[in-house]
Amino acid sequence: MRISARADYAVRAALELTVRQDSGPVKAETVASAQGIPHKFLEGILGDLRRGGLVDSRRGGTGGYRLARPADAITVADVIRAVDGPIVSVRGERPSQLAYTGPAEPLLPLWVAVRANVRRILEGVTLADIASGTLPAPVRELAEEPAAWENP
Repeated sequence: MRISARADYAVRAALELTVRQDSGPVKAETVASAQGIPHKFLEGILGDLRRGGLVDSRRGGTGGYRLARPADAITVADVIRAVDGPIVSVRGERPSQLAYTGPAEPLLPLWVAVRANVRRILEGVTLADIASGTLPAPVRELAEEPAAWENP
């Protein structure tokens, strides 16, 4: 699985909105500056998040962006899907749309298992979890494994 720059920026932008949610709408320029995200690129990402129902926007001098739902109701998976579509795909297709024959037949359940595990993690972590610095125990345990940090 590859996390695109777009997905990384989207999660970072959503987290910036999370920690600023009590301040009212936040300007895209503020988010871009705080997270080191190119402003024009961020505008497109925020548009995708708005269309995905994750952020609201308001125009004008006091306008900006804010989360459309509480941070504990938005998962990392929600954010990634809003900007990149399906979380795990094979050649751009969902594993459930694939078919293999012969010795490659066992690949299908392998790809489905990979997707299930990635979804389990990303759907189990909310913006509130990350903003509070309190990742769920299963995620912390995986990240604490020394092999998780190695690049084989």
